[in-house]
This record gives sequence, C-alpha cells and structure tokens, in this order.
Amino acid sequence: MAITAADVNKLRKQTGAGMMDCKKALVETDGDFEAAIDVLRKKGQKVAAKRGDNEASEGLIFAQATEDGKAGVIVRLNCETDFVAKNDDFRAFMQSLVDIAIKEMPTSVDALMNARYNDQLSVNEKITEHVGVVGEKLDLSALEVVNADSVVAYN
Repeated sequence: MAITAADVNKLRKQTGAGMMDCKKALVETDGDFEAAIDVLRKKGQKVAAKRGDNEASEGLIFAQATEDGKAGVIVRLNCETDFVAKNDDFRAFMQSLVDIAIKEMPTSVDALMNARYNDQLSVNEKITEHVGVVGEKLDLSALEVVNADSVVAYN
C-alpha cells in the first residue's frame, strides 16, 4: 500500500508523534491506522523504559478553579528539559490533564493516573504515549485539591 503525505499528516494529528515516526508506523502496518497507533504507543513505552532513571526536574505547574469558585486543583507535570516544558504542545497536554483533574477531583496522583483520559486510554497510558512524542521522561508528580469559600487560580 502506498502511504501518502495526507495519511502521515492524519496520523500525526491524531497522535502528536513526529512525521517520520508516523510514516514508519504506517509503513510497518501497511497503512492500518489503528495498528500504527499501537506501534507508536509501544514506541512510547520503550522510550519511557529507557529514560526511566533520568531526572525530570523541569516542567509545569497549572492551577485551575471550578466554575463556582469553591474548589480548585494544582497539578505538576515534570519533564527533563525546559525546551519541552516551554513547548505549546506540552502546555496543551498539561491543560488536558488539569481539565480531567478539575472534572474528576481525584484525591491523589494515583487516582488521577487511573482516571480516563479518553475512551481508550487512562491518564497513565496517555502520559506514556506522550513520552514517545516528546522523547523525554514525564512524571505527574503532584496533585493538590483545594476546597474553600473562594478559590481563584492564577497561572
């Protein structure tokens, strides 16, 4: 099967993986998008295993309050370099994690890691997949839930 640039671009938009990684995954799976996504996910697991001992001392801390202003969350996602932390895609990924935290109000990091990211993946699985995208260790290292008469978040 001939893999077109449009196919590669479609997979890249779905996964956030690099163009060459998407092309290799599509070639390996003869153009099967679902299988290609699995290939990219497995690549993320391999990268995560290799980088597991690396120090993730950079990253972002996002805070967000509920619409009624009675509660809020503070989430910290660490990465290895400030280059990744300053990337717009990483910031968007971080915001998606905060959105899940504000919706679910988990009581611990483990509870957030086990929450559903989407219909197919848990937050933990999505973070592992994202490791394959950014090529660095990612660590969801802190979660605080705040309840008070008035909660305001500032990032």
